[in-house]
Amino acid sequence: MNRALLTSTALIAALALCAGAAPPPTAAVTKSVPVATPAKTVRPVTDAAPLRRGPTSQRARARHHGLPPVLRTVGVATIAATEEPAAQGFVNAVQVYPYADGMVFHAYTAPGQVTDIALQSGETLGAVASGDTVRWVIGDTTSGAGDTKRTHVLVKPFSAGLATNLVITTDRRSYHIALTSTARTAMAALCWTYPQDDLIALRKSAEQKASAAPVASGVALDALHFDYSLSGDQPDWRPLRAFDDGRQTFIEFPASLAVGEAPPLFVVDAKGGAQLVNYRVQGRFYVVDRLFDAAELRLGTKHQQIVRILRTAQAQSEHGRRAS
Repeated sequence: MNRALLTSTALIAALALCAGAAPPPTAAVTKSVPVATPAKTVRPVTDAAPLRRGPTSQRARARHHGLPPVLRTVGVATIAATEEPAAQGFVNAVQVYPYADGMVFHAYTAPGQVTDIALQSGETLGAVASGDTVRWVIGDTTSGAGDTKRTHVLVKPFSAGLATNLVITTDRRSYHIALTSTARTAMAALCWTYPQDDLIALRKSAEQKASAAPVASGVALDALHFDYSLSGDQPDWRPLRAFDDGRQTFIEFPASLAVGEAPPLFVVDAKGGAQLVNYRVQGRFYVVDRLFDAAELRLGTKHQQIVRILRTAQAQSEHGRRAS
């Protein structure tokens, strides 16, 4: 591979735009894809060809009209899944695609210019494979360090009118890219946003905020009563303790409650009847908006696990009745 080409001004500009910071001044290609048999040359794409989003289903069917049904199905599905560059998707000269599994992302290139395909920061490159490695120069390099380290796959065609595909695998996902070479027009760089990752991060942030929030506010410590006893079975979810503030009852569970099945809470009346009570789960606490003398946590059907919660005075009275 011609390293002088890969360290050209166009490459440096592409790296800076997609990574969001200036790259190392002497970024070098670390490896190249092995040479394979040449791919068939396709009809040249001129600079006047418009860059638009993927065709509609009707266009896709028309293009593959007359082919055997199976080939037509494959062609229509592939074209419908191809994401084309869009004006609103450019940030400066960088095309930013929203990533989705199974999508094919189109990259336009030109001879004498390097197109930078920037992966997600922290993503580890697995393999790079292309259908035509004879008429395309393909290599990879990195920018940044630590948490900001980023892998870049660099592509450059030898001539206009070429088309092939590129498959990039990483430790997080797979990218499917359609490469087309034009006479002069090339995308400086392309990268992706990751909506699914953003949603997961948002959920984690919300969960962390919820876990850090106090179980109750405006409660005076001297108003708390811990005169409750626990008896019965010893399941993994057995509460650690119960207490109240004169208005609400709080049942504290071990952290394992978050990864297992939570037992429903029943309030037991003086005659032994059990009634399901309303409560809310906040972190590893059950918060009951009432007081009770006796309650039971029950889980299971045939081999039901039961943990009984009694206020201390009620427990002493019940023990005295049994002793008599």
